[in-house]
Formats: sequence, C-alpha cells, structure tokens
Amino acid sequence: LPDIAGLESFEGALFHSARWDHGIALDGRRVGILGTGSTAVQIVSAIVDRVAQLSLFQRTAQWIMPQENPPYSEAEKEDFRRHPERMLQLHGDLSRLFAEGFANAVVDAGSPQMKLIEEACRANLETSVRDPVLRERLRPSYRAACKRLVISPDFYQAIQKPNAELVTDPIERLEAAGVRTRDGRLHELDVLVLATGFRADRFLRPMQVIGRGGRSLDEVWSQRPVAYLSLSIPGFPNLFLLNGPNGPVGNFSLIEVAELQMAYLLQLVDELRAGSCREISPTEEATEAFDAERVLAAKKTVWATGCRSWYLDDRGIPAAWPWTWGRFLEEMAAPKREAYERIG
Repeated sequence: LPDIAGLESFEGALFHSARWDHGIALDGRRVGILGTGSTAVQIVSAIVDRVAQLSLFQRTAQWIMPQENPPYSEAEKEDFRRHPERMLQLHGDLSRLFAEGFANAVVDAGSPQMKLIEEACRANLETSVRDPVLRERLRPSYRAACKRLVISPDFYQAIQKPNAELVTDPIERLEAAGVRTRDGRLHELDVLVLATGFRADRFLRPMQVIGRGGRSLDEVWSQRPVAYLSLSIPGFPNLFLLNGPNGPVGNFSLIEVAELQMAYLLQLVDELRAGSCREISPTEEATEAFDAERVLAAKKTVWATGCRSWYLDDRGIPAAWPWTWGRFLEEMAAPKREAYERIG
C-alpha cells in the first residue's frame, strides 16, 4: 500500500487493484484511481462509462503504445480447429514479429527499432489527445519503454470523456470524504482504487526457504535477488524457478518464457530422476559470471536511459534480462554441464 497520510481515515470503499472488492458497486459513483501503470490504464478504460465521475491521480505520465486486439471471428476459430498447424504458424509469426519489433529493440537503446517505438508512442499522443494542455500533462519526460511500456488501444479516448479527470497535483493526504491535493482541493470520492504496484523484487518471499548449511533465501538475497539464468540459486539444491530474478519480465512473452524455462529445467530434473545425482544447483562461479555480464549489458538497454522504474535494482541497474530473444533461445536450449554442481 502507498505511504499516504490519512489512508485509514477515508470513509468510502478503498482497496488495492490486486485485491479487487467485487462487492463494491461502481455504477453511478465517484471513483478515484491512484497510479498510471498498466493496471490503472486498463481500469480507466474498463469503468469510465459506468461511473459518474472518474479521477485518475497521476504522479508520473506514461507512454502509451497503441495496439488493436480484435477478437477472432467464429469462421477463423473454426479454421484453427480444422487446421491446428495454421494456429502454430500464426504463433510463430507473431513471436518473430514481437522479437524483431520490440524484444530486441528495448535491449539496445540506440537501435532503429527503438526509435520506431518512440515515434509510434509520440504519434499516438499527438493524434489522440485533442486538448493541448491535457496532451502536455500526459506527455512523459523520459524515453518510451524506459519504464514498462503501457499498451492500450483506448486509454487516451477514455481519459478525455466528460466524466473523467486527470489529476496531476501531488496528493497531500486522504480525508473522510476523499483525496486532498497539495493545491488545497478536496476530490470527493465514493470509491478509491489503489493501483500502486507490487513488490516486484520479492519473488518467493515471504516464504522461508532454507538452503545448504541452514542459510535462508532472505539472507542470500539481503542486498538484491540474483539467480543463475533467473532459474536457480547457488546453495539451494533442486530449487528451480520460473520467471525468477533477472529474467525477461518486460521484454518477452512470459507464457513463452515459462515454456522454454520449464523445458530447460526438466532436463535437470531428468538427471535427478535417473539417479545420476541427488542434488543439482548452479556454481557460485557460473552465477557470478552470469550476473557480471548481465550488469554490463543492462547499461545499454532503454531501461537505463534516465527514468525511475521497478525494473531498477538498489544500484539503479535494470534487473531484467538485457539480451535478445535469440540469446535467450540459445541459453534455454540445454543446461551447460560445467555451470552446475552435482552431489550424490
């Protein structure tokens, strides 16, 4: 939850977006949303036509990438059922398009593809927002994709509805009737949604995970979470992760990432099942070498171009996978035997 004075004094309905209270009616009510990340943007588009008044409290403007997402027709779905190979072909085509047009662009801040993304975001803002004053309030001061890029086909249209308001004055405190901003204005609300993000660096925690010698994961990750290829941790045998620390959380499809990671990890599990060893974990040397290379590569990504975001660790280094999709495919093809120690 955000650290805002008076949070407990608000007398309306209040909840975090991750704990949505479906018992609270929204229709015809005055609803406030704190935050302008992907979740908040989606909420605005989803509820603006239902509520009497929508107030979006913005601390930082976001670049919005337009993307249409039309439903497949019944004829298209029937064609996929009759010819499943066509769906696989479409999946492959989309994967390649995404890799070449986005995934490989964000890890090279100076790439031509990155410039095209920035141009698309600027054009979306310029052509979609009619009011020049509102347009400038919605214009970020950092490069597109430096923060996690927000994708929406209709946010700009939604925030321009007559019953929607963008509030950019800083929040002073919450009061019984609503949100008081620094300019002295009280924004009266019936419902307040906290779309204020998550602790993205927690991963397995708050679970207590104990490794060799009684060392806890909290102890090992006291500075920051690190894992070999985002999958496993020295000193924690047979503990395997999907989408762990330093993985491609903001640049690839996490569904495809998880599938490739699982196929990789099952090769290690097969060794355990075959009885060739009792324990498998990455070596300290392999993990340190991986992380050192990752840190150097991260400095060339668009995430390191001057904004504050949850991609950055305590040193200001982007924590996400900083290489291309092709590099990820190569790494996930098979475990490097020398990178792991085996016991038993």
